[in-house]
Amino acid sequence: MKYLSITFLLLVFISCKNEKKEIQTVVDKGLEIATPETFEETLPFDTIYSISEAELNKTKQVVIKRQTLLDKKDDKLELKELITQKTFKKDEDLYLIDYKYPHLNENLKESYHNFNEYLEDTYMNIAGVEASILEDKEMICDTLSINRFREQRLVDYKMYNLNETLISVLFYKENYYSGTLHPSYSFDCLNFDLQRSVFMGYEDFFNEGSEQEMTTILNEVISEKRDLNDIYFDCWEISNDDFFEYKDNFVVDDYKVEYYFDDCVICPSYTGTFSVVIPLERLLPVLKKYELNPLIL
Repeated sequence: MKYLSITFLLLVFISCKNEKKEIQTVVDKGLEIATPETFEETLPFDTIYSISEAELNKTKQVVIKRQTLLDKKDDKLELKELITQKTFKKDEDLYLIDYKYPHLNENLKESYHNFNEYLEDTYMNIAGVEASILEDKEMICDTLSINRFREQRLVDYKMYNLNETLISVLFYKENYYSGTLHPSYSFDCLNFDLQRSVFMGYEDFFNEGSEQEMTTILNEVISEKRDLNDIYFDCWEISNDDFFEYKDNFVVDDYKVEYYFDDCVICPSYTGTFSVVIPLERLLPVLKKYELNPLIL
């Protein structure tokens, strides 16, 4: 009996090891394009084994959606004489803050200081981000949860150049919150006139009071894409209120305006896309007709 018991325990142990190997293989295949310390390493061991197949499929889609964003081409290489990249990283036991952002070459024009000062002193707001994370942590009494879920705030960017007169900057933020399976994504866009060294907003490009008309154009584009079973298949139209909140959240180039929206504003977090592309010719009814508008050809 003694030897039989030992044999039984060994068989159970081997079976468990094989089962874990099989599960781990599935997880690795599903997340193979995720980056270290931003997905797998932040996901607790017991969470991986407790999620359902449906949740795992959603997780795969989140990773694919993120990778599509990262793979988008921009004009950074063309702008290498104009910009340098700056970073801020703070790696603590409870959280990670990792920011990348552009810095304009003030040797080319002293007034580019306006851009740099705004980003470093106002937009990045490192102290405010850190205080917010620590405040959230104080509300969690389970220290095990704190240790298992390290919050992360990651910011990176893409840059676009319009006729060497304007740069558009897309900031994309990955936020990893305690106790959540997927990261959330949010976006900010800045448009900076290189000739006048000023930031430009919605009213500098589009007619005053045209927000409702622009909302209609956006929704027409989403509806057309959805009818074609495009990536917008599970997405929905944006409300007037949401558009007013995001009306400055666009980047431009020579051919289009691209609006960016946070998770769950126009699409679920696990499918669809983060942006809506509108060709310039479609925006002619709402374009502001004056010489300082860089979108006027």
